[in-house]
Amino acid sequence: MSLTINRDRLLSEIDALASYSDAEAPAVTRIVFTPTDLKARAWMKARCEEAGLTVRQDAVGNTFARWNGSDPAAPVVGTGSHIDAIPNAGKYDGVVGVLGGLEAIRALRQSGFHPKHSIELTIFTSEEPTRFGIGCLGSRLLSGTVSADAARKLTDSEGTALDEVRRNAGFRGELEEVKLPVGYYAAFVELHIEQGPLLERQQIPLGIVTKIAAPASLRVLIEGTGGHAGGVLMPDRHDALCAAAELILAIENAARTSGAVDTVATVGICEVFPGAVNSIPSRVRLGVDIRDTDLQRRGVVMHALEAACHAISEKRRVSIRSELVNADAPAECAPAIIEALSQSCRKHELNFLSMVSRAYHDSLFIARIAPVAMLFIPCRNGYSHRPDEYAAPEDIVRGALVLAETLAALSK
Repeated sequence: MSLTINRDRLLSEIDALASYSDAEAPAVTRIVFTPTDLKARAWMKARCEEAGLTVRQDAVGNTFARWNGSDPAAPVVGTGSHIDAIPNAGKYDGVVGVLGGLEAIRALRQSGFHPKHSIELTIFTSEEPTRFGIGCLGSRLLSGTVSADAARKLTDSEGTALDEVRRNAGFRGELEEVKLPVGYYAAFVELHIEQGPLLERQQIPLGIVTKIAAPASLRVLIEGTGGHAGGVLMPDRHDALCAAAELILAIENAARTSGAVDTVATVGICEVFPGAVNSIPSRVRLGVDIRDTDLQRRGVVMHALEAACHAISEKRRVSIRSELVNADAPAECAPAIIEALSQSCRKHELNFLSMVSRAYHDSLFIARIAPVAMLFIPCRNGYSHRPDEYAAPEDIVRGALVLAETLAALSK
């Protein structure tokens, strides 16, 4: 089997998809179920149909483009990613896995390969949490990780319910119908830019993901006592922001001292009230993200956060309350898929790095119902979620080629 990835077509399609944006180039903004997103979906559907694939969409807009195999009863071999983009993002996140996956299927068809298992490209709905405050909405519903009832309670920033938004976008049916049947996938492989600097830094062309880290998200509310910046003496203060600063450093220290490089913790939101230079902060809201590949180790950091809340509350005489928003379990990638990816790399004498995905992806949730693995290509400086996100053409083509050979191996 001789495979050829059509470099020019793949790159031109990445550029074409980037033109569907609510931001000025080179930035890409494509929020789920907006008119721009719907135009991009229609464009993608047309590309899949042109490639001879059978396309269906479910009630939340997950799109499945299938190349039927010789055994219709056999479980599907899947690939794919997402095309929604956060505000002021780049054109490669998710898109490389979708258009690279489509090009991999085209290459296999052109080579004369005939799969036993159907090969299916999936475009997941709302991988980004931008509109409904929860990431990987489509794959959570597909895997049953979130229930239809829970999804129906989701609203956007204007208070409009998911059900109303999706129906207005043309996606009918009931959310209960989204969950895939048991055994739907034989395997699932996601191609993605690394979104980190390791591959480029070590000059290694490909990364094979062995584990996908998962976050626990928390909200923390700190309430102290406000007052005039000049009128309240230091011994009398109950400054909520000073307490927050101490807590932020405690969270950082807990992650740094976990004993593993895979533990990371971030306080990405700090809202200060009243927010005046001459007023003592009386209230602070924090948004906390704690990630690891090991649940027990992540739990130790979360316990350290709670202990720090208690100690700082006592010390500074402020009220501190924490609320767990979400806690997903990490995933182990399937050895058989890792081996198929590795064999393709060795065949082409390509070095690869066995690595952890510290960002989470739709594959994390598909791993609840199927064997999964991920293939990473480098991105310049590790940049992602910004307009200067960039993956080199040769890396994109190389990733699509290894993906194609892996899909072939898994679908025989």
